[in-house]
Amino acid sequence: MHFGRRRIEQACFCLVLAALCPLASAESWGLSQLMAGFAEVGESRARFTEEKHLSMLTAPLRLSGTLRYVRPDHLEKTVTKPYVESLRVTGDRVEWQRQNRTRTMSLRSQPQIWALVDSIRATLAGDLPALNQHYRVAFEGDRSQWKITLEPRQESLSQFIATMRLQGSAQQLRRVEIVEANQDRSVMLIEDARD
Repeated sequence: MHFGRRRIEQACFCLVLAALCPLASAESWGLSQLMAGFAEVGESRARFTEEKHLSMLTAPLRLSGTLRYVRPDHLEKTVTKPYVESLRVTGDRVEWQRQNRTRTMSLRSQPQIWALVDSIRATLAGDLPALNQHYRVAFEGDRSQWKITLEPRQESLSQFIATMRLQGSAQQLRRVEIVEANQDRSVMLIEDARD
């Protein structure tokens, strides 16, 4: 009788262990898997709405438009409302266009902007070492709902950016919040582009 009870206990233990194994593997999904998924994306397009909360304005500035990323280092942000402007970054070159005027500059001459742009590109490219170069990276959540918090490592960057929070689901970036050192902040919501 004692032998039979022990076999039943072992069988129950094995069933419990087998039931927990899928949960353990599902919960092991994390920052490395997220970045690996991002690294597989060659190009993406999306629509965005953005609210900028600036201390010099009495109400938030609301923008909308489109975003485009082409691996490894091309970003585009086109604002269509309430005005029209575009910002294109390829490599270390930034091109800004508004009211039929185009300006270009090198990101290398603006290290703070370079670090900010690099953080977005590194995330979209799935390049965790590049992200770690400028920020302390904290990850929480799972495949269905995750959040990355970035805090600047260098004082030169923390004078401008207090924190960045990126949120999404699977390999979809859905929300970007940037809190500046002066407490101005912007919140961008991102959704798939529909053709």
